[in-house]
Amino acid sequence: MADEKRSDEYKRIAEAALFTSGRAMSAEELGGIMGLAAVGYIKTVMNELITDYETRNCALVVSKIGDKYLLGIKNDYISKVNTLAGAPDISKSSLRILAYVGKNEPIMQSAVVKAFGSSVYDHMKELTEKDFVKATRVGRTKKIETTQKFREYFNL
Repeated sequence: MADEKRSDEYKRIAEAALFTSGRAMSAEELGGIMGLAAVGYIKTVMNELITDYETRNCALVVSKIGDKYLLGIKNDYISKVNTLAGAPDISKSSLRILAYVGKNEPIMQSAVVKAFGSSVYDHMKELTEKDFVKATRVGRTKKIETTQKFREYFNL
């Protein structure tokens, strides 16, 4: 009984941390907030929290993205509340290019330029500065890949 109460308290702390941060957090980060060092136990607590949210009748969901956890909105409710989120972080044109890169990654920048034209360079600069993509020089072009921020932002 005491272990269950402690586990519930850790889940509430993790839930509060995920809500407040608004970003995906690793088990190690959450453990630091909970005052725990045992990563295995932290992952068990987080899996329980994920299950709790799956069984609740609510609009929120806790997801595991790679090795991080994210508190978000269930897909059924995103379209109803997305206008409350404010302006997007990236322009519409850059978003279209980002979707193309995400679908075809890793992709050479020259291939993206061929598909969208020379305006790609400005959009790539924006996407790189905002850490949605990373570019690695390969010869005279660059290899473009999405980043962890991209996966967290789009809940992938």
